[in-house]
Amino acid sequence: MSEQQAIKQVVIVGGGTAGWISAALLVKMLGKSLNILLVESEEIGIVGVGEATIPPVIHFNEGLGLDEATFLKETQGSIKLGIQFENWGQQGDSYMHAFGNFGKDYPFCTFHHFWLKAKQQGLTQDFWDYSFNYQAAKHNKFSKIDTIPQVNLPGLVYAYHFDASLYAKFLRKHCEAMGVKRIEGKITHVATSESNGYVSALTLADGQVISGDLFIDCSGMHGLLIEQTLNTGYEDWSHWLPCDRAWAVPTESVKPIVPYTRSIAHQAGWQWRIPLQHRTGNGLVFSSKYWSEEAAKAHLLANLDAPALAEPRLIKFRTGRRIKQWHRNVVSIGLSSGFLEPLESTSIHLIQSGIIRLVKNFPHQGIKSEEVAEFNRQSQLEFEHIRDFIILHYKLTQRTDSKFWRDCQQMDVPERLLQKIALFKATGKVYREQDELFSPIAWIQVMLGQGLQPEDYHPIVNALTDTQLSELLDYLKTIFSATATKLPLHQQFLQDFCKAES
Repeated sequence: MSEQQAIKQVVIVGGGTAGWISAALLVKMLGKSLNILLVESEEIGIVGVGEATIPPVIHFNEGLGLDEATFLKETQGSIKLGIQFENWGQQGDSYMHAFGNFGKDYPFCTFHHFWLKAKQQGLTQDFWDYSFNYQAAKHNKFSKIDTIPQVNLPGLVYAYHFDASLYAKFLRKHCEAMGVKRIEGKITHVATSESNGYVSALTLADGQVISGDLFIDCSGMHGLLIEQTLNTGYEDWSHWLPCDRAWAVPTESVKPIVPYTRSIAHQAGWQWRIPLQHRTGNGLVFSSKYWSEEAAKAHLLANLDAPALAEPRLIKFRTGRRIKQWHRNVVSIGLSSGFLEPLESTSIHLIQSGIIRLVKNFPHQGIKSEEVAEFNRQSQLEFEHIRDFIILHYKLTQRTDSKFWRDCQQMDVPERLLQKIALFKATGKVYREQDELFSPIAWIQVMLGQGLQPEDYHPIVNALTDTQLSELLDYLKTIFSATATKLPLHQQFLQDFCKAES
């Protein structure tokens, strides 16, 4: 095709979570003007361990018109109120990156400054006493509550845990009902145009030839189109994020099903525990430079809290991003666009934000270099901001019990991250950059949770007397705690709202 040829046929290469999420949004938003084909092979497995999400997934599913209860039943889903980090600051430490806000913000001054001043004056209350999400999570409570009754304070902010392979199947059924055509087959050849290098057609093992105007590469880490065909290039970030392996294994479900993810730091990496209705997802992300594959596997199996349901599966990866996530007429979505370890549950979000970005910049009258450049600029910023947030967890460790953690503590990090850490340490201030995914309160929780204490607070806090400040904090703590304890149990919510079939 030529650059100015109208886009009529979109071909998605690869199914799984990335392929079917992409198909679902495209058919919902542009299905009346596009012919959408998805090519996948049952022979090719998927990574399929992205089982924890962040709150934007709620709006994405709503935008697709998915019924929440049906979605949770079909995917064996549960509720997620945050991520509990264990042993990250020091061994024995625990804190939560809870969704939602803390306390009550004032104009020009976020709540944590009030807490910082009180702490300097000897306050012994924990910062997380002022998180409604955390109070509900620690009591294993949940209800869909938008606001706390009788007070002007927001309710619970949540995301989901779900089985990623079941989500893909759920979306496939949804997409096919809306007109997406699925083609089963293994791609044996990719044809490109001699004039401009664009991908023109795919040949399948059965001889079938599939042509397209725009191709979406959801083929996973090997990047069949974006890398193997177009040789786009990859920016390696392993000098900042040294983990390059993960063992994944499901176990029997553990009751009660808690409404949060667990991230447990070990000697050269970290372990996830993601509670679903029918099982628990487990894995160990680690660095092969510091830990052998077999030793890491043995460590994971020794630290499960229920019997394993399968043999552990090894996943190898290289942290970084595709230099151009849109190159010529190929857009990479999901693992083909880059990899960031799932420490903050961003894998599925990056799929969703990538396909949203494409819809916003869709080249209906032909591919324009300006639009491609803007797509790639936004993609790069998004990946870099998330990368920095993940690096923060490693950089701020105070652990010295292994070479892995000592090296993380001493490593050089991106200048933008250094500035963010330095500003918070000196002033207690954190600012959100442009469309950065993580809000200031997310950064604040990790920095406080891992022992970085600011030296100052915002002077607006001084408008309250010491008595007023104390009364404010006592009031907020009481409201959050009392409201959380009255909520139904998370297990009861799942039973009543979305109990999945066994």
